[in-house]
Amino acid sequence: MSFNLENLLRENIKTLVPYSSARDEFHGEAKVFLDANENSIGSPLTKWYNRYPDPHQKKIKEKLSVIKGVAPSQIFIGNGSDECIDILYRAFCNPGKDNVIICPPTYGMYEVSANINDVEVRKAKLLDNFQLDLVHMETLVDAHTKIIWLCSPNNPTGNSLNRDDIEMVLNNFDGLVVIDEAYINFSRQRSFIAELKEYPNLVILQTLSKAWGLAGLRLGMAFASEAIINVYNKVKPPYNISDAVQELVIKALDNMEDVNAMIRIIVDERKRLEEALPSLSCVVKVYPSDANALLVKTIDAKAIYNYLLAKQIVVRDRSKVELCEGCLRITVGTAKENDELLNALQQFIV
Repeated sequence: MSFNLENLLRENIKTLVPYSSARDEFHGEAKVFLDANENSIGSPLTKWYNRYPDPHQKKIKEKLSVIKGVAPSQIFIGNGSDECIDILYRAFCNPGKDNVIICPPTYGMYEVSANINDVEVRKAKLLDNFQLDLVHMETLVDAHTKIIWLCSPNNPTGNSLNRDDIEMVLNNFDGLVVIDEAYINFSRQRSFIAELKEYPNLVILQTLSKAWGLAGLRLGMAFASEAIINVYNKVKPPYNISDAVQELVIKALDNMEDVNAMIRIIVDERKRLEEALPSLSCVVKVYPSDANALLVKTIDAKAIYNYLLAKQIVVRDRSKVELCEGCLRITVGTAKENDELLNALQQFIV
């Protein structure tokens, strides 16, 4: 493999002069801030929010550095993982010229963001066991392939991709390999973060929306080489994470014990659902999961979805997704919610 970051970057990004905010230009300590045209009096909420937030989220990155075992300079903080995804397209993929590879069924925003940015999507469908089809993937790669998107544990299937297969891709592809680890906290598989030093083309996405329970705050993370993170920082909006979000996230990151306790409860409930669902007459198969959701093959996904909806229970109908025919994706709820789900499904009449 011969990875060269400069060869991947769009020409206009190479020469881009990023927006320089007032807080980028200021260094050190100060008592009086008259540099950013803020309202110096305050706001209807609190004076804390009349100032622009830290554009580089330094305190969050310092805490994440300890938790994740990587340098702050290797961390990008995005407005949800979706911003982390979109910036890679805008920085590396020339519209109407370059292409990316996705492995369906997988997270839909890889394709949506590609379409928004006018980037061709090539699909290496997963095998029947929801693992990578490396042979097919290899035939899709050409000189204009910039990114291969991998989701592990995968959404909506819930399984982790074989580590050896991922390493095969990393070792043989000259472009960026993005591993979306949104559900990694629910898995026994170890994160690829420890491999960043081995693979300069590796980007890892994680989020605080799942195990951390902070979906409403919209905070995603990208981990990569310092060179790739510099590209992220060059392209991102100047103040992409609000002060309120940064304040709450910093508090949350001090509560790892609470998060680990929640993860244990969710994994236990996942196991309970895995054991209970197959006994129901409407369930054909429950696929193994390393996420906080289960892909469940049923006798009639649409009918069961509507039946549950009538009982005010919302699941996700994935029956129209390739390889997920007849399937519902069911998030692991609280013990009470899972009891309500099981009781409702027991009463479903074919």
